[in-house]
Amino acid sequence: MGAAPGEDCAVLALAEDEVFITGTDPVTGAVKDIGKLAVHVAVNDIAASGGEPIGLLISALLPEGTEEGELKEMARQVGGECEKLQIQLLGGHTEVTGAVNRPILTVTGIGKAKKQAFLQTGGAKAGQDLVMTKWAGMEGGSIIAKEKEEELKTRYPLSFIRDAQQMDGFLSVLPESRIAAVRGASAMHDVTEGGIFGALWEMASAAGTGLEVDLKKIPIRQEIVEICNFYEINPYMLTSTGSLLIATDKGHDLVRELEKEGIPAAVIGKLTEGNDRVILNDGEKRFLEPAKPDELYKTITF
Repeated sequence: MGAAPGEDCAVLALAEDEVFITGTDPVTGAVKDIGKLAVHVAVNDIAASGGEPIGLLISALLPEGTEEGELKEMARQVGGECEKLQIQLLGGHTEVTGAVNRPILTVTGIGKAKKQAFLQTGGAKAGQDLVMTKWAGMEGGSIIAKEKEEELKTRYPLSFIRDAQQMDGFLSVLPESRIAAVRGASAMHDVTEGGIFGALWEMASAAGTGLEVDLKKIPIRQEIVEICNFYEINPYMLTSTGSLLIATDKGHDLVRELEKEGIPAAVIGKLTEGNDRVILNDGEKRFLEPAKPDELYKTITF
C-alpha cells in the first residue's frame, strides 16, 4: 500500500532472502532545487549499501510566508526525480511553521538487497584501492552557483556559472554503485557532508584502517576551484553528493569499467594498516582529522 490522503502508513513486502535498507538525511543548505537534491541524497545512501531503492518518505518544514507555488515546485522536483529513478514516493508530511526560516526537507530512503549482497562502509580492507567517481565539491559548488549567482557574476561570465550550476545533473550514484557492486567492491560511501576529506575519514574509521591519498589524483573541475577560491573555502571539504568512494582490490580495472559507461573515475589512493590517514601533496604530508562542518555553511547564511 502506497501513499494516499488519510493513510498514515505505507506497507511493503519482501522476499524471504531480502533485507530492508533505510537511511535518513535532512537537506538544509539549499533552497533552489531542494526537492531534486533531497531525492538523490537519500537514494544514494541506499545505493552505497549495495541496495536497490524502493521509495522515499519526505517531511517538509516550510517557513511562514512560503507561497503555494514554491511548494508545488518542490513537489514537481521530487516527483520528477522519483520517476527518473523508478522509485515510489511512499508518503510524508508538509507543515508551515515559525520554527524554521528556510525550507527543511527530511528524507527517509527505503531500499532492499539480498541478505548476502549488501555492503557496509566498514567492509573496506587495508591494501585495497580507493576509487572516487566524478568530482570533489560538485554538489556544494552547484548550490553556491545557484544561490550566489549575482555575486559570482561580478567576477565570472554567466556561461561559467551556468556550467557550475548544471553539475546537479550528476547527483545520482546509482549507475556506478551497480557496476562497483558486481565488480568486487567491498565497501562504498557516498561523498556528502564534509566532502571527500570527510568521506575518506569516515570510511577508514568504519573499517579500522589508515589510508594514503594523493591530493593531485582527486578529480576536481575548474568551476569548483574558482568558486571555492572566490569564497575562500576548501573544495575537498565541500559536500559532493553525486560522487562515490569505493574500496576494491582492483581499482584500475573498476575505473576502466566505469569509464566504459561514461562515468568519470580515478584511483586516488589506498587503505593502509594502522590508523594514520594521510593526504600527500607534492611530498608534503597532511593528516586527516574527523569531518568538520561542511564548507558550504561558510557561504550560505540562515
